[in-house]
Amino acid sequence: MYGQDLEAIRRRLEELQLEHRDLDEIIARLTTDPAADQLQIRRLKKRKLLLKDIIAKLESELIPDLNA
Repeated sequence: MYGQDLEAIRRRLEELQLEHRDLDEIIARLTTDPAADQLQIRRLKKRKLLLKDIIAKLESELIPDLNA
């Protein structure tokens, strides 16, 4: 993988991690509100899980290949 590719992955990873943290805060706030829309909370949780999977995939791409 080239340096530019690695840098692009790192930038994307930072963006996704920030979005994941933001979702965490939003979900925490909404779950304390008894009038909160439960469907919206479920959708946000689903998005957060998807982000977690994408983050894990990108992090694994940054690990150097030991067979190289």
